[in-house]
Order: sequence, then C-alpha cells, then structure tokens
Amino acid sequence: MIGHWTRAARRRVVGPRSLALSIALAVRVSLPVAHAADPRPPLQVAGADDLLDTGDLSAPTTPTETPTKTDDKLVESDVEKAHKQLFVESRFPSAAVCRTCHAEHYREWAMSQHSYAQLSPVLQAMQGLILKLTNGSNGDTCIRCHNPVGMNLGEALFTTSIDRHPASREGVTCVVCHRMSKPYGKVSGRLAIDEGSIFEPIHGPTGNAELKRVLANPDQYQVVTSADKQGRGIHSDVIHFPELSSPSFCGTCHDVTVGDGLRLEESFSEYQNSAAAARGITCQDCHMGKEPGVPSGYREEPAAVVGGVPTRPRKRTDHRFAGPDYSVIHPGIFPHNRKAQELATIREWLTFDYKAGWGKKDFERTVTKDTPFPPRWKSVDDRYDARAIIDENLKSLQEIAGERLKILQAGYKLEDVVVSPPSSDGIAFSVKVRNGTDGHNAPTGLDNERLVFLQVTVKDSLGKVVFRSGDTDPNGDLRDEHSMYVHGGDLPMDPYLVSLRSKFAVTMLHGGDREQVAPIPFSMDVLPIIRPEPRATILTGAPARLRKHKRGLPPLGERWAHYQVSAADLADSKPPYNANIKLIGGMVPINLLSIIQVVGFDYDMSPREVGQAVFAGYQTIWEKNVDLTAPAASLSSQ
Repeated sequence: MIGHWTRAARRRVVGPRSLALSIALAVRVSLPVAHAADPRPPLQVAGADDLLDTGDLSAPTTPTETPTKTDDKLVESDVEKAHKQLFVESRFPSAAVCRTCHAEHYREWAMSQHSYAQLSPVLQAMQGLILKLTNGSNGDTCIRCHNPVGMNLGEALFTTSIDRHPASREGVTCVVCHRMSKPYGKVSGRLAIDEGSIFEPIHGPTGNAELKRVLANPDQYQVVTSADKQGRGIHSDVIHFPELSSPSFCGTCHDVTVGDGLRLEESFSEYQNSAAAARGITCQDCHMGKEPGVPSGYREEPAAVVGGVPTRPRKRTDHRFAGPDYSVIHPGIFPHNRKAQELATIREWLTFDYKAGWGKKDFERTVTKDTPFPPRWKSVDDRYDARAIIDENLKSLQEIAGERLKILQAGYKLEDVVVSPPSSDGIAFSVKVRNGTDGHNAPTGLDNERLVFLQVTVKDSLGKVVFRSGDTDPNGDLRDEHSMYVHGGDLPMDPYLVSLRSKFAVTMLHGGDREQVAPIPFSMDVLPIIRPEPRATILTGAPARLRKHKRGLPPLGERWAHYQVSAADLADSKPPYNANIKLIGGMVPINLLSIIQVVGFDYDMSPREVGQAVFAGYQTIWEKNVDLTAPAASLSSQ
C-alpha cells in the first residue's frame, strides 16, 4: 500500500499505522494484522502538519470554559480531595511545605528539571506509547525515576499530571532525596521513600548539629516538632546520610538498564571510569556548585531561614540542576509557584491566555463588557494577579535557560577551524568539536534523545548561500534518514551532517541493522509483551536484537568535521566567502515527537504546540564566523 502513497502523504502521515509499519519493517512481521480484532475504538491522532507548520503562531487562542462539576462519578468533591490530600501529606509532604523554611532552595528547585520530571508532556507521551505497544508489560520503567512519589502512592502509570496528587506532580521533589535512607546504588530508579509527615526525621549530608541548636532556642525560632503543639512545624531530626554527597546516589536514577538488558543510560558508569572520578571530583561538585558544569566550589550560606531568622552559614548546594531539558508547558503551571497554586487550578491556568496579553495594562485598556473570558478570569484583579505570577515564572525560566547554556558551554567546545588552500575543486575546511568535561560522555544520559549538531552556512560577498549543512526541514528535523521530508524524497540527505545524537539499531530477521527512533522490543504475539533476553548481556550491554550506536564524545574526546564546498556550488557566486559555524543543542528531535504523539500530549497540547516549543528551546552553544578565502587559514577557539 505504501507504494501508492503520494510523497506528501508519506511526508505528513505520522500516526499509528506508520508507527506500526516502521516497527514491523524492523522485525518483519505485520503488526496491524495482529491488532485487527482489537475491539477498542481507534485513537484519534493529529497529523504531522501539526508539528512545525509555518502558520501564525502569535494568534491568540479562543478562551475555553473551565470544566464544571456536573458528574460526581468523574469529579471528586472538594471534601474528598481535601481528605485525600491531607492523608498523602502525612505520608509524603509537598515541597511547598519545605518552602516555609527553605525558600531559596525551593525557588531553585522549582525551576529545575527535577521538578519538571513528571510535568513534561514529552515524558508522559513516551511512557504512554511504550505501555501501549507492550500491553503494559514495561511497567514503571520510565516513570519510576520521573515520579517516585506517585509510584510509591500506587498512582496510575499513565494519566494526566493534572489529576495526580500535588506531591506527585513535583517529580523529583524534596522527600525523594531527603527521605531516602538506604544506599540503593544502581537500581535503575526503583526505590522506596521513607513515609512520614513533616515532623518525621529527614536525611542530610551533615547531620543534625544545627537543627539541635534551633530546637534548643524555641523562643527565637518558634518551631515545634509535633502536631499537638502550636508553632511552625519542622522535622524532628536530621539523620546523617553521607550517601547524599556521593556520586552513587545520583547513579540510582542516572544509570538505567531496562528489562531486556539494554544499557539505556550510562552517565554514572561513564563517570566511574573517568579522570574526574580518579581525581575525586563528584557529580555534586559540577552540578550543585557555584558554576554549572565545572567543579567551582560551593557557596557558604544559611541552609534555612526560620521565622525570618537565618541559621548559621554552611556549605550550600545549588538545587537548579541545570541540564539539556526545558519546559514546553504553560508558565502558570511551571515553574512551581505557591502563589500560582493558590490562585487557580491547573485547568484554570490552561485557560489563561498570557500570550494575548491578559493582565497587561495595554490589553486591559481594550477590554469591554462584551470581551469573553473563562469564568475564573472574568475579574480584572485576578488577571492582574495572574500576570504578575506569569512574569515571575517567565523570569525564572529565563534564569534557568541561562544556566542551561552555561552547562552546555562547559560540556561542548567549538575549537579549531582549519581552511585548506584554495584549489580547482572548491573550498575545503575542517571544524573541531571537543567534549569539555572529563567526567562523562557528551551528550550523556538518554543520549538517543539529546540533539547536538553543527550548523554550517557559507555565503559569498553578496550574501548568497553557496553551502549549507545542519539546516532543518519544515518540521524542524535535521536532514537525516529520520526526516519525513528526506524519506519522502522532497529534500536531499545532508551528506556533511555532524550530529552527536546516538541512535538505536535493531537487527533485521534476514540480517543487517536498521536505525529506529523508538525501538520497542516485544514478542510477536497477539498480545505483545517485553521479554527478558535469554542470554547474559553483562558484556555486550544490549540484547542480541537491539543495540545503541553511540555517536557522542568520550570525556575530553574530540571529533573533526570535514566540509567541501564544490566548484559547482561556487559557480555564479562572488568571493570572498564567509562561513558561519554554530554548535546547537536541543532537548529532543522533532521526529521523536511525531512518533510518541500516538497517545496524545498532556494538557491537551497539540503535536504542533509541543514541537514548536521544543524547537524554540534550541540554543546556540557556540558560534564562529570564518573567512574561507584566506590561504591556509586556521582559527582557534576564543
């Protein structure tokens, strides 16, 4: 049937059929036939046109009404929700409770990717897709790291973040690390959190000496350690847990081996074999110090401010945990903000059109009595309050974006650019990219998602483009084998593309390998399930039918990219020639979104909305401009 599709259809149809077909080609079995008897209604899936269409992105959306409580079978009463939340708070306190004394820690954490771990619609869709394709047999493999509280509560593996408990929505929240009492080591994130109310002991890296001093001065700090007393409730003890300062604590989640033996993430293993580990540099030294990505020491500050009175200064770790991910959701929802949580629910925030200017003076001057607003935002005072919160959160997002750029610049270096002497064949030049850290690979972690690539544009003296590599198709994908436009024959493959993103390779039944964006290794039964590899994988790190083709840089490793601008490319152009060279980093490739969209995205986001937000977050890590006409020119990084 594919042979009869038009190019446009092949380019734009990215739904369940094309996904199943992609996987079926890899294992030589027709999955759609196996599911033909499925009595469930088909999923309604948006097409690829919804990804990065070039339509008007600034047009305001039409406000929608907030759902009303009309069906008591679907919507819990306020009393039931209050009781449930009170019960859960007695087991896993929210970060908002810790904020009372640790406001600056909370501010940093609230913008971090730890706090975004569960809220991410990309994570949610990935989790849902894998569960769908494996009939749930993959279990909590992904979500148990992203939402330990929810998994300890026994919440559903796949449901909207809106309906999860507030502490569950917080992802890697305070209690995930500070109510951990066992050195689990590399367990791929399966861990138990010690339960208890805010008054129960927590675990810390330095012990309880300062807490004892605070408790010994109740008149100064006005704190209590039990619910039957009046005052500011705090934890009754801090148990010394040195594991918190150890790299192995990070390895609990940042080293993942899945059920079939595939080493999916190896950040901790890479670190263990690195020069940084040999020198005694820890994960925390680079990722919780003064400067992200480099061992720069720690600030000396109070760990808490209790009733306006700071505790004694000590080593203070940074909790922003800057990394390659970033938020793509409404800024009323993330970063976490106590004022936002008190002002409106998540569903109500989703109806607040901050892009249209609600709550700004210029917009509000244009409002008439007939201007429609959702019920929650009919009051101009509420819109002004909401705008203040949005502005505060946007400022935090800008701050963490700056920290993200710092850590990317620490991890990736754009160094020498060497231009060969001119010849009749055209212009040849080479660019060196280096891993700036000696602690792990770059990229690391789930490196099949991490997009880091060189973008090179050569122009003549009149501004005419004579060479281009690392540019993207209309969807926002690089022109590689996973671009729908390349696959459909509408754009040529980029022969000079330099990307550090790793790829999965699956073994075909008749020999040979094939790259896949999201390979799901399941049995070829009517009810597919993931099955463990029958042979040991300790040496190979992968099952026989699947492996990861790593393309990243080892610690302090380097790679030269070679480019050739042919004489034909230079025809009808005018020298001199200038090359603009950028090293760009992105969270995930757009082609991954086009696959996981099968199960939909949380918060009723369309694939186009998610794709545009992901693409907008791509950052230029380094940039150079090089004169290619100078003979034997050579430039080094600044």
